[in-house]
Amino acid sequence: MGIAGNLNPDQLEFFKSQGYLVLDSFAGTDEIRSLRSRMEQLLEEFDFSSKASIFSTTNQQQTTDDYFFESAEKISFFFEEKAFGDDGSLKQPKELSINKVGHGFHLPEYLFLAALHEIDPTFKSFSTSEKATGLLSSLGYKRPIVIQSMYIFKQPGIGGEVVPHQDNSFLYTDPPTCTGLWLALEDATVTNGCIWAIPGSHKAGLVRRFIRDETGVHFDKPSPLYDQKDFVPIEVKAGALVVIHGDLIHQSFENKSSASRHAYSLHVVDTDGCKWVDDNWIRRKVEAEPVYAS
Repeated sequence: MGIAGNLNPDQLEFFKSQGYLVLDSFAGTDEIRSLRSRMEQLLEEFDFSSKASIFSTTNQQQTTDDYFFESAEKISFFFEEKAFGDDGSLKQPKELSINKVGHGFHLPEYLFLAALHEIDPTFKSFSTSEKATGLLSSLGYKRPIVIQSMYIFKQPGIGGEVVPHQDNSFLYTDPPTCTGLWLALEDATVTNGCIWAIPGSHKAGLVRRFIRDETGVHFDKPSPLYDQKDFVPIEVKAGALVVIHGDLIHQSFENKSSASRHAYSLHVVDTDGCKWVDDNWIRRKVEAEPVYAS
């Protein structure tokens, strides 16, 4: 039995032409409260006295590698780069210092968090909901898997930037099938670090890939230079879902405001009619279960 799509023709056309789509009120108040309350509980239970890892897309230190690689089998917590003082102690409470929560791997300059939804039932419930599967069906997915999921805090005053990138660079299938689903759990504005994107940039295709070969892990090409005037802000209210084409160039700036910008982010790829290529940097030990199979 097929999954019924829930996007209308105008929405599909906008996504096709612009490379992103905003679905207002995708999540209700109760769903937002459930996801945030569960994260508050996880944070309360988190004891960071023994280890602390810092997340940055501009400067990652090799010393945190063990923690990132060990995080593959459990929920792990990653701190903002500016959360610690010169003496190594937190400048503010831990709940205002965490950058992301998930589980995954660290490689120089990038942290890849995978499958929070595979470990926690609350996040799984939203990630595999009827409206989520309907959205994926509308986009043409036949046998989709959620290859990544993470909770993002974008803390007030210290929330770090995410540099311009394309999701297909890191989560590559042949042919490319990655789509990002970014759920705002709080209002996302220009002042607190909303997503910025270059509309239509997905039409130019994939710029570069992050690969693993005999020399290690690296980009196959240098990063292009982008004109910041080409980016537009995607400001949304809590509950909105931003759908992001895998080739769309997007970023977010530091949060220098007094308001946080919580979000739950998923990345989906198809497993029907395409292949997870051998030189992808990430290689899962256990194959992810499909959200559905049509």
